[in-house]
Formats: sequence, C-alpha cells, structure tokens
Amino acid sequence: MLHPSALFLIIVAISAAAARGHAANGTPAARFWEEVLPGTPMPEALAELVQKGIDHSPLVENFTGPYLSIGMCLGHVYMSVCSVERVKKAGTGLFFHEEQVRVGTTMTVSFSPAAVPAILPHAAAAKVPFGNLTAGDVAAMFHIPPGSTMITQVGDTLRACQTVAPPHPHAAASEPHACATSLEDIVRAALRTLGTAAGGGVWVAASETPRGGLPLQPYAVDKVTPLDGDRHVACHDEPYPYAVFRCHKIGLSMTRAYLISLRGLHGGPKVAMAVICHLDTSGWNPAYPAFEMMGTKPGESSVCHFMPYANLLFGVKATGAMESF
Repeated sequence: MLHPSALFLIIVAISAAAARGHAANGTPAARFWEEVLPGTPMPEALAELVQKGIDHSPLVENFTGPYLSIGMCLGHVYMSVCSVERVKKAGTGLFFHEEQVRVGTTMTVSFSPAAVPAILPHAAAAKVPFGNLTAGDVAAMFHIPPGSTMITQVGDTLRACQTVAPPHPHAAASEPHACATSLEDIVRAALRTLGTAAGGGVWVAASETPRGGLPLQPYAVDKVTPLDGDRHVACHDEPYPYAVFRCHKIGLSMTRAYLISLRGLHGGPKVAMAVICHLDTSGWNPAYPAFEMMGTKPGESSVCHFMPYANLLFGVKATGAMESF
C-alpha cells in the first residue's frame, strides 16, 4: 500500500488533468446530478464549488486554512463541538423557534462570508485516502502546522466521519450518517441515509445565501413553502483542506422543512432560505449552543435553523409534490 504522501502526489496529477479537461456545464458531476435527481436543478452554490474544484483544485494549489465551518456546528447535536462564540462569528439569527416561520414575521439575520473549500472531481476524490487517515497524515499532506487550530478541526472531522454510531443518550436512537468528498458521493450518502436508492422521488433544497454573506439587518418573511416529509437528511460541510460533507438524519426525532423568502427591510435582494426544524430536542446535549442563544433547554421547544451556504437538505416527495425547489 502506498504511503499517503506518495499517493497524494499521484492524485495531484489526476486533479491537474481534470482541470484542463472539463468545461463548467459538462462536468461528470453535473451529468450525474441530472441523471440521479431528474428535474431538480443543482443549487448554484454547489455548482460553484464543483467548478472551483476543477479550476482551482485544493490538491494543486496551496492550502491556506483554517476556515469557520458553521455547518459542523449544526451537524453535531449529541456532543458539544461548537461554542456560542463560534456560532456568533458565523452570523446572527441562525437558530429560532418554529413560530417565527410564518409570513409577516421579522427576523434579524446576518451571515459571514462563506469559506467552504472546493469539491473534488469524483475521479480524484475516489483515489485520495480519507477513511483511515489521521490528523497527522493530513498535516503532512497539506503542510498544515501541527498543533494549529486547523489540524484540531481536521481531527474532529476525521473522528466524526470514522465513527460508526455517533454518541447518543438513547442507544435505540442512533444517528445514521455518512461522509462524502465528491458531489456524486454526497448525493449517494444522502439517499442512503434517507433510506432510498432512487433519486427521482427525492427533493433537494439549499439556501440562496450569497458566498459573500448577508448583511446584518431585519428581514421580513414574505413567503413560506413547507417541504415534504417528516424526517429529512441534512448535509453539512466539515473543516478539511478540501470539501467534506457529513450527511445525517438525527436519531428518531421528527423534523419539518421549509423554504422561506426573506426581504431585507433596509434594502438588498430577496433571498430564499432552506430551514429545518427539529421537533424533539430532549436527547440533545445541553451544551448545544442553540439552547443558550434561544433561552431554552433540551426538550422545551423545537429548534429551527437556516441551512448555510452550500449545505443541503434532502427529503422524500409526497405524491403530486413539486418537482424541484
């Protein structure tokens, strides 16, 4: 078996060849998406990261890290991985009560600029070692200083992805999850976690948050569209030198999903935001930042949150449901 550093040099060559060979609209990732999720447009943010992985591969260019992954904070509710301060750095108004998801309410919201790294082409991602790596391996491959904040975050990502059953206070309510490093594998992981092999009966939703973020101001909720299903899969980015998404379905807790249209009261364009509401939080870690920020405790109320830039929601369509969102 090749040492990770030796294999890494081979993958750099593969990624560089991909960068020279594919155009934006004809990528294998785009064709895969259209085949598996017919009638569902690929979210713009996701398409941007796919193209970035071809034009500016993180395997070829120098890694600059670290970056603030608010997605990681959202994807772990049974163990404490994020502080309230870390969430606040990413924006304002991320968590809220389901009662606020109605036309006419006003929400004060902001999002910091997103720094999600590029998504690797599947051909490259399939050959990059990931499942059995250590943080030290990654530090050596990407020249990340040992003991740095980024390598600590990388270690958290590897542990989360290599854990078969994330810790949960109730053994019967384990959290199905899977990690993926290419768009194709993100979709496969989401469908597998959702419990369906076919994508034709599945919807996908993402927020239209600009990569540059949203300015702090009050936003009016102009439209609310409920999305099908009562159990959903969310795919969040995890800190890593290239894009790693962890797709999970939280235990036995029922969820409700929405698309809402926000209009800034101080100007700016309208933005459609994907929202997931967790109805039963009784088994969550009391240190989860949403509780302090919302002034509640586990089990006292539902917890809703926006989906950040490039994070995805998957659900099963009801009969006669809309073909895309």
